[in-house]
Amino acid sequence: MLAFLSTRTGGVLPPTLVFGPNVKWSKNSRRLRMFAGEFPDFLPKQVEDIKDLYARKLASRIERLPVDLSKGCVMSSCVKPEEQTQTNPVVLLHGFDSSCLEWRYTLPMLEEAGLETWAVDILGWGFSDLERLPSCDVVSKRDHLYQLWSTYIKRPMVLVGPSLGSAVAIDFSVKYPEAVDRLVLIDASVYTEGTGNLATLPKAVAYAGVYLLKSVPLRLYATSLAFNGLPLDTCIDWTNIGRLHCLLPWWEDALVNFMTSGGYNVISQIEHVKQKTLIIWGEDDQIIDYKLAVRLHCELPNAILRQIPKCGHIPHVEKPDAVSRLIVDFVRDDQSQKANPESVSTISVAA
Repeated sequence: MLAFLSTRTGGVLPPTLVFGPNVKWSKNSRRLRMFAGEFPDFLPKQVEDIKDLYARKLASRIERLPVDLSKGCVMSSCVKPEEQTQTNPVVLLHGFDSSCLEWRYTLPMLEEAGLETWAVDILGWGFSDLERLPSCDVVSKRDHLYQLWSTYIKRPMVLVGPSLGSAVAIDFSVKYPEAVDRLVLIDASVYTEGTGNLATLPKAVAYAGVYLLKSVPLRLYATSLAFNGLPLDTCIDWTNIGRLHCLLPWWEDALVNFMTSGGYNVISQIEHVKQKTLIIWGEDDQIIDYKLAVRLHCELPNAILRQIPKCGHIPHVEKPDAVSRLIVDFVRDDQSQKANPESVSTISVAA
């Protein structure tokens, strides 16, 4: 559970990026005008305490869209693109027990590059209205994403999944290949066999474990382990961002429902992925062994692998400039970024 936790602590970023040196935008860029507007009223009131301007800006853009499921309508949370383009849209998922706020640094960069970009909360996580709790198992998560896509997006998409979101992306692309043009998998967690023994826990024990998972000390500890050298106030702020969605009243029920349903096991589906796939991996990932990146690259029929140096398990929040460049080049099929399918490439990241 600690491995899952550290993938979604809200993403801690070296403070230098917050103040600008790694952000490749001009001073006059509209993306640097980080004045957050009014927050939507469905967010927990603790959003007002968040200090990170990028998180505040993205939080102010979160909205809920009605998505019809077989057993009723769910008001589903997401960040819609500011502009529509002629290219296939990029749809950003998130990792285990996280939210669209995970993309607070990379999403603005993708938009600045001219890509139509969505950030979607997976059913059971994020800020959707689950007062009438639907099932949050794999089938329901897949159906929810399909219904959202078929209602609002309606075009083949570049589906981006980090960590456990990679399993969501693989499962979805195999079941609904018409909806996915390409895949981007970031530090993919696709070789776990579901939730393991957690699926057999008595409900009372499962709820006790989930309650612990929400605790500030545990999440603060996980944040400090994942990113060394953070000032305490920064570490606290990033922890608060990461647990914001946990403060919704149905979070415990949704997470227990997912855990006891068995979770994702997509190992047998990997060879059936037909879409061209970009695999991004942090060179210093301490959670998922790089050997699994090489294995995934070998098992996916049409994949390229990019490794980001001096980067841990959450590249899209630790090195968003590198991740956004890779995604933009992959979407646009930039000739300079094409790699031999047999190769493993490393890119350099500006200091």
